[in-house]
Amino acid sequence: MGETRKIAAIVVADVVGFSRLAGADEDRTLARLRALRSDLIDPTIAVHAGRIVKRTGDGILIEFRSVVDAVRCAIEVQNGLIERNAGLPPERRIEFRVGIHLGDVVEEADGDLMGDGVNIAARLESICEPAAICLSEDAYRQVKGRLDLAVTDLGPRQLKNIAEPIRVYSLEVGKASQANRAQSKRRSWLAPVGIGIAALIVLVATGVWYFLAANRTTPVAASAPAPAVASVPPPAEAAHLSLVVLPFTNLSGDPAQDYFADGVTENLTTDLARIRDSFVIARNTAFTFKGKAIDAKEIGKELGVRYVLEGSVQRDQGRVRVNAQLIDAQSGAHIWADRFEEDVADLFKLQDEVVARLANSLGNELVKAEARSDRRITNLDAFDLTMRGRALRFESLRRATRESNNAARVLFEQALAINPDDAGALAGDAATYLFDKVAGWTSADVDYDAKILGQADRSIAIAPNDPAPYSTKSLYLSYVLHRTEEGLRAADAGLALNPGSAILYHASGSAKNLLGMYAEARSDTLHAIQLSPRDPNLGVWQSTLAASDIGLGNFDDAITDGHRAIDAGYRTFPVYSNLAVAYAMANRIDDARAAVAEALKLNPKYSVKLMSESYHKPPAIVEALRKAGAPEE
Repeated sequence: MGETRKIAAIVVADVVGFSRLAGADEDRTLARLRALRSDLIDPTIAVHAGRIVKRTGDGILIEFRSVVDAVRCAIEVQNGLIERNAGLPPERRIEFRVGIHLGDVVEEADGDLMGDGVNIAARLESICEPAAICLSEDAYRQVKGRLDLAVTDLGPRQLKNIAEPIRVYSLEVGKASQANRAQSKRRSWLAPVGIGIAALIVLVATGVWYFLAANRTTPVAASAPAPAVASVPPPAEAAHLSLVVLPFTNLSGDPAQDYFADGVTENLTTDLARIRDSFVIARNTAFTFKGKAIDAKEIGKELGVRYVLEGSVQRDQGRVRVNAQLIDAQSGAHIWADRFEEDVADLFKLQDEVVARLANSLGNELVKAEARSDRRITNLDAFDLTMRGRALRFESLRRATRESNNAARVLFEQALAINPDDAGALAGDAATYLFDKVAGWTSADVDYDAKILGQADRSIAIAPNDPAPYSTKSLYLSYVLHRTEEGLRAADAGLALNPGSAILYHASGSAKNLLGMYAEARSDTLHAIQLSPRDPNLGVWQSTLAASDIGLGNFDDAITDGHRAIDAGYRTFPVYSNLAVAYAMANRIDDARAAVAEALKLNPKYSVKLMSESYHKPPAIVEALRKAGAPEE
């Protein structure tokens, strides 16, 4: 008859009050339910190896091979629903009851499941509270020692049409998700986390969880009352790096897509708030402006901020388009804008990438905006000097000039004279000395270990969430001291706290190049470019890509990367050295010799011996340099 009897973990879920929801607004309810299925429920089931047996209108029957997988999946879906419902009136919330049982089932030839195992799961679902999960004793026994669950023992319950009473356990979803988030998220980018919990983790647990929280979306009603800020006079001058991220507008024409735009807004607010010395208006206040056409200058005056970020998200079938604009709240002028489109494969992973890209770009743009500001030019403090120093550092990276690097150092050291514990100035000063070492502008009377490692470590001790000193430390350990394993560990330590940092992905790629891990190095560096495609470091990163391609034997790609680095303004002797090697290995000797000549112009000490002994180039690279005509000493 084609039947198979087996033991399976069965999940039955059903929408609470579906008839009421559909009766009030059928089209909207069905659209929201379809969006939840495609963007949350079905992907989460797939990640946990579940099989959707059948749908019953507003319900679903799912089979899992493991009760642990079934419970993890249910927790993630329930938390996702809780967060999407936050701020919505009760009559508009889509909530599920979930029942889970481990038992004997019969699988028919068409894949359908029948038997007591299914019936018990269905009865458990029917006695569940909204947004809860009920487990039978058989199911609970499988997970109680493997997952840290917060549960309520409901005792033996007589379920409809089930002969014997079943002991039932009700899972307290919010508490359980806090305990299980780390383990379940390693398996899935889709695990939702309560917004209050996520914010606490970000602030108290030093930001490791940022990307784990990046797929949360919490719509807030546009009709929320305005915050009581009118009675509190704004400061005479807005704080340094003060910003409000206005709710991104959903241009998709589908209200069910609001959660994606809201998620971008919310997580971008969280990430920008982690920038040292920044002041970012909380998302609850920012969301009171949702759907309202208010002048940026009025918002800046009301909230006491210098900058307003606004944007839009448009999802069209398999593509998402994102626009963002940074506005000077005093003048109303647009400072910066960006627009990009991405394919939708994993929607929540895409949300992570959107937020990371915007945060990397905005971090740079805010520095430049502060450096250009003349509002305090007659009374510069340590912060102002640090911002101006960082802006000059950007110029030195773009143009690779010793003059701008030195000018940036002067500003950082002036800031340190005012405040010796300014973490940004310490990190910036260390970076200027690192650039001297990389470009060959060294001086015998400078203690580079103290200037680079010493200041980077002090900066990390003061501001452990800032990615800049980790990057500087990693590059110095790897490239200069040849303690490459330590350099990679420094990059990894920074990435643990800043998983969306482009500069740390580049530092990781640089270390991996030196360890011969060329494919991984190339992947890390390309990810850095993806996260910040207009970064001041772009020329540096292209040069690192060239080194990866040389290691992989892709000499034509290495030549292209080298020229892109030069076109980006990064004209240092290591760039031309890489070009010389790539040309020599491609048997383009005339071009190789021309590249050697350019390297010698930039560093008269450039030689085979320098690259072999000081830069520890492998034998194949050394021979290519000889072939290119580099001087021996």
